[in-house]
Amino acid sequence: MLSTLFTNPFLFIIYLIALLVAITIHEFAHAITADYLGDPTPRIQGRVSLNPLVHLDMFGTLLIVLMGFGWGKPVVFDPYNLKHPRKDAAVISFAGPLSNFILAIVLSLVLRLSYLFDHSTFFTISYFFFAPAISINIMLGIFNLIPIHPLDGFKIVGGILPEDKAHEWYQLERYGMIFLILLIIPLGQRSLVSSIIGPIISFITNLLIPEMRGSI
Repeated sequence: MLSTLFTNPFLFIIYLIALLVAITIHEFAHAITADYLGDPTPRIQGRVSLNPLVHLDMFGTLLIVLMGFGWGKPVVFDPYNLKHPRKDAAVISFAGPLSNFILAIVLSLVLRLSYLFDHSTFFTISYFFFAPAISINIMLGIFNLIPIHPLDGFKIVGGILPEDKAHEWYQLERYGMIFLILLIIPLGQRSLVSSIIGPIISFITNLLIPEMRGSI
């Protein structure tokens, strides 16, 4: 993404806007899900909002720009306010990536409809704006499903496991940042996490973004 700044600054701005929208939707989904499940903490903290400024983590956003992976400002919720703390925490965690996948699918449908109604002008404009948004939402959603604290996948796995196994699983939380740093540090030309989830991101993105030429 960073290289785009020097080769095509306007496209970089499109990517940056798409990134802000993706992070905002992701964190808003966490907040509103926690609020719906009975915890008022996100609402009290002003996180049940579509204002990007309340959801951005500067380091996480910078990391996405520089390395292609990152995060937003985590939504804090109190599990003691939830009826089923462990499972509800998993639902709240899954809401973030799910919102990114839903947004990517909606944008893909709009893009394909634009192709049906106009094979040239409108589709080209839509492609220019929506294709980056689709790819970024897929990237953000997949990355956050990695089962390492503080990513969403960690609590999702904790909610799925039996209670005794979940207790053992949560003991790994203290090592989460170490594991995450090891995953995102580049080894040669690519990081380990890029090698693992890169093909998955590419596969799903290629399914959702139609070709500029030919039929879809």
